[in-house]
Amino acid sequence: MTPFFDLIVEAEGWPSEDELRQLCADAIDAVNRELNVEKSNPFCLLFTDDGALKDLNSRFRDRQTSTNVLSFPANVDDDSYLGDIALAQETVFREAQETSIPVTHHIAHLVMHGFLHLQGYDHQTEAEAEQMEAIERKALQHIGIADPYQGDQQ
Repeated sequence: MTPFFDLIVEAEGWPSEDELRQLCADAIDAVNRELNVEKSNPFCLLFTDDGALKDLNSRFRDRQTSTNVLSFPANVDDDSYLGDIALAQETVFREAQETSIPVTHHIAHLVMHGFLHLQGYDHQTEAEAEQMEAIERKALQHIGIADPYQGDQQ
């Protein structure tokens, strides 16, 4: 099952729209497979830059910095739309370089992470983080991407 999402690329430097669309579809399919979900509601993926994420982070989370990914779940009364996910190009590419992983792998992981937030998952507590990371690990494995948390395990 290929998920339905709108894809908006408003910053230069990202992979091509076709590559992003396939990468994101594979990532979301893998998460849905892990969650035993046949069909997810539509959502939007925004590939932008650090300035835009800093603005969103400031307006909606009162944080004056950029971040790699932000998720904005839809109104709880709207069961036809999941919400929006935004990624910041400079931060995503820098993190991939710092951890020596392919940028496409990092993008796939962050899309999964954001998508799980739209599904109601969070990582505010250690138990929540462990649950969310376990799903991400298994979903990434489905698409042949190494465990990004491997160095974090005790």
